[in-house]
This record gives sequence, C-alpha cells and structure tokens, in this order.
Amino acid sequence: MENVVLIIHLILALGLIGVVLLQRSEGGGLGIGGGGGNSGRPAATPMSKLTWLLGAAFVVTSITLTIVSAQKSAGVSVLDRLTASPPALNQNDAPTAPDLDNLLPPSEGDNTPLVPTVD
Repeated sequence: MENVVLIIHLILALGLIGVVLLQRSEGGGLGIGGGGGNSGRPAATPMSKLTWLLGAAFVVTSITLTIVSAQKSAGVSVLDRLTASPPALNQNDAPTAPDLDNLLPPSEGDNTPLVPTVD
C-alpha cells in the first residue's frame, strides 16, 4: 500500500512541476509582469484549476504517506530494535594502559642503536 501511494505521490509531483512550468507568468508576484491597473481576480483557466487539483492531491498523498509510516512504526522504538549492547561493549576486559617503559627512548646501557646503521 505504501509503495502504491508513493508512486502516485511521485507522479503527482512530476505532473505538478510540469503544469506549473507550462503556465504563463501573469501574476506579478515579485512586482513584475502584467496586470498593472487590474483590480480583482482573473478568471480561473483550466491550467490553474489543474494546478490546484494536482496540488491538493499532492498534499493528500503526503498526509497519507505520513499516516501509513506512523502506523507502520507504531509502538516500535529505534532502541527496541537494537540489541542489548553492541558486541564490543559486551567484553568485560577493560582496556589496559600502554607500557610506559616502551614509550621512553632506550637507556644508554641498551644495545639498541638510536640511529639506524648503514651496513
């Protein structure tokens, strides 16, 4: 059901984009365009009616998808789907600190050279 509504939703979105792009710019929404002295609302054209129809259907499918998704996940938390804890945290061994003697440079009595030798 969710896939069918999603496909219809996508088709409506593409149709709405196409219908809006096909319309002629007349409104002057940004202060440009025609309609200077006209007062009142122009008559609804078939394209504007189709735009309203597709827009309303788009909103309805959006709400339907939200409801279907909410019902699908009702009562299930993301935390419920996780295991008790990740496998790395199940280990009781605490990490050990590094051996500090290995981090220091070798002492003078060591046979380990400080500079690599060339053979």
